[in-house]
Amino acid sequence: MTGGLEGYDAVAEANAQKSVLAIHWSRICERLKVEVGEVEYRTWLRQITVGPVDEDEITLYLPTRFLRDWVRGQYGDRLGTLWNAEVPAIRRVELQVARPDAAPAEPVGEDAPTPDIPVAHARPPALAAAPAPVEEPRQAEVRSDLAAPLDPRFTFDTFVVGKPNEFAYACARRVAERPSSPGFNPLFLYGGVGLGKTHLMHAIGAELLREGRVSVAYMSAEKFMYRFIAAIRSQSTMEFKEQLRSVDVLMIDDLQFLIGKDNTQEEFFHTFNALVDAGRQIVVSADKSPSDLSGLEDRLRTRLGCGMVADIHATTFELRISILEAKATASGVMVPAKVLEFLAHKITSNVRELEGALNRLIAHANLFGRPVTLEATQDVLHDILKAHDRRVTIEEIQRKVAEHWNIRLTDMSSARRARAVARPRQVAMYLAKQLTSRSLPEIGRKFGNRDHTTVMHAVSRVTELMEQDPAFAEDVELLRRMLES
Repeated sequence: MTGGLEGYDAVAEANAQKSVLAIHWSRICERLKVEVGEVEYRTWLRQITVGPVDEDEITLYLPTRFLRDWVRGQYGDRLGTLWNAEVPAIRRVELQVARPDAAPAEPVGEDAPTPDIPVAHARPPALAAAPAPVEEPRQAEVRSDLAAPLDPRFTFDTFVVGKPNEFAYACARRVAERPSSPGFNPLFLYGGVGLGKTHLMHAIGAELLREGRVSVAYMSAEKFMYRFIAAIRSQSTMEFKEQLRSVDVLMIDDLQFLIGKDNTQEEFFHTFNALVDAGRQIVVSADKSPSDLSGLEDRLRTRLGCGMVADIHATTFELRISILEAKATASGVMVPAKVLEFLAHKITSNVRELEGALNRLIAHANLFGRPVTLEATQDVLHDILKAHDRRVTIEEIQRKVAEHWNIRLTDMSSARRARAVARPRQVAMYLAKQLTSRSLPEIGRKFGNRDHTTVMHAVSRVTELMEQDPAFAEDVELLRRMLES
């Protein structure tokens, strides 16, 4: 009987400690929101859950290694300071990846979960930023008569954030929270195939429908054109115009499809102006920035660039690992870390292909009841892996980089150290390391018998410059895409 009472007391004490820690964490979260801003908080800190306290150390959990490493580097010291100010006995904060069997801490305040409500029956509160409507407000709805359906899988919670896409993600969240904010209308997202543009657009639509009384129309540029042509044939262009211009948020995917289609471009331009003038939000995606969409009319290209333009860069190894970890965890299948690392190294250009490869691997494991191993991965995905074997040569890289910066090909192996030559040479070394399987000494030999330490320095220097100079980073990413295509 005594043992039972002691066990009960221990459980009660543990529950009481959890409740107290939740109160302290709630206060810390409020301070963090004020310090870093709502968008920054939701992007990086919202997913933290509180773990146990061991003497003077508290453990905080994050869902992925990437998030843990980012938060540790950017906010680790500040989290320690805030916890110590709130609970003086706590002097250290340990950040860990959440265990699969760990129960998440109860969210507090505005982050508490809301029940899943079908969109058609949702009755959320009005958007705080929206003006008071004169007429009876519309309920949250997808204009099914105009738009393609939103994919329920594509939400902000399922979007894995990393350095290549963090700016685009933050912009998308800002638009979802406060549509038509100054400087964010239109929002123009651009980047290569399979990097997450469509995912973010669907996430914006889903968030707006969940949070506010707005009407959302999402469609591809191709569907916009076909609807416009159908309206002309049926002599219902005025109805088509009125339908489009009555929505609160218009999202057009793959705008590059309108290049060369002058009449459709003109109609989109007038729709664009009407919606923006009425204070409605427009979100557009394309494979290139507005300035590089040379087939668009100048007036449309200029208007598209007057809001917020956000690039989604090619994925990094760390981001690919985070994406694979999240997908593997959601599937419930145990995928060894060495398999995830193998896939992240092999499939580098397209997130869709990366996810498709993992889905195929998981399906094979479920169908045959076999564990996922590196050997099984190489066997099951042999055709995909063969297609992604690196075929780029160092000679191709040198030629493409020399053409881009207008230097002689012989400068790649010359002894010249002028910046106009040295910088492109460093970029070529960086790309050779990223896009080929050659070792550092082999790369060095291709650049005038340079030492492997010179190649290491070049890779480090280019990485540093890409973080500091967005224009330089854009040049390097453009060269990477050209070489991989």
